[in-house]
Amino acid sequence: MSGIEARFKGAFGGFNLDVAFSAPATGITGLFGPSGSGKTSVLRCLAGLSRVREGHLRADGAVWQDADQFLPPHKRAIGYVFQEPRLFSHLSVLGNLHYGLRRAKTHAPTHRIELEPVIDLMGIRNLLQRSPAALSGGERQRIAIGRALLSQPRVLLMDEPLSALDRQSRNEILPYLESLPAALSIPIIYVSHDLTEIERLASHLVLMREGRVLAAGPLAQLLTDLSLPLARLPEAATVLDLTVQSHDARYDISQCRLDGLPFFVPGRLGAPGALRRVRVRASDVSLITHAPGGSSVLNILPARILSSHPASPSQMLVLLNLSGGGETRLLSSITRKSWDALALRPGMDLFAQIKGMAMTSG
Repeated sequence: MSGIEARFKGAFGGFNLDVAFSAPATGITGLFGPSGSGKTSVLRCLAGLSRVREGHLRADGAVWQDADQFLPPHKRAIGYVFQEPRLFSHLSVLGNLHYGLRRAKTHAPTHRIELEPVIDLMGIRNLLQRSPAALSGGERQRIAIGRALLSQPRVLLMDEPLSALDRQSRNEILPYLESLPAALSIPIIYVSHDLTEIERLASHLVLMREGRVLAAGPLAQLLTDLSLPLARLPEAATVLDLTVQSHDARYDISQCRLDGLPFFVPGRLGAPGALRRVRVRASDVSLITHAPGGSSVLNILPARILSSHPASPSQMLVLLNLSGGGETRLLSSITRKSWDALALRPGMDLFAQIKGMAMTSG
């Protein structure tokens, strides 16, 4: 299956949209930017709900829009999840799911998504006979996602699906969203202005500002690109994908591997071979020029300085490549005084101490 190739140029009232990007055939592509950057406008163009002066869209190997044709929304095989669930109040949960199945009859799906697996995927089996009015916000959104999947989409669009939820409901639904890429062989376009959501869910990123695409590519690559605004945010961070190796019950610590290097995370992360993602803030990475003789920091990794950028009059942002034989990059934010005192420079080999991290998946 091919992915998505999109190009849209035109005006929405006084707002000008001029974007071009591609997205992989599977996994979650985050569409990220501040409010008013045009994220929802792009989603509406993908769905065929808005038509701009110049547009091209190829999805799943088929042309949905170009100079000669414009496929209407009901023929695009799009699953659309809005900020509000928009369930039918007169139908039960099961009735809402069946509506998605009935809608699927309007086109021929290439990969059939069945009811029972969706019920299990979204964890809603105990809710099937209930009314939407009797559900929590997170439960309603899970039903809305399930209904969208049962419409047999070739592309799933999600427009800030967590923005209307409280923190507890967001935490409840995030694990279900994390499970989607492994369960579905379709591209998912996920719109958000919350970077922590994107860091937790996405593997690919389209970064937008004022109706244009600043950059598009693998998430980890864009997060650590010093030329982009993400790396210069106070909360700048790197996401690291770990493979679980073992669990030390005595100290309740999991040993993982990261590009061939050992990496330790508190708690039991899962069975050997499980994949887990952690978020490491640049401010939690310190640098030392020689291997320490003893340290309370568990994760001290060999690294090489790739580049640096003055983040402020007092701070220096440093881009590192971990020396485990892979391509993993890491951001460190240190004082400019430390940069000068240690005589740090690009190309220098040293050690990165990771003083803290946050799990982005459980």
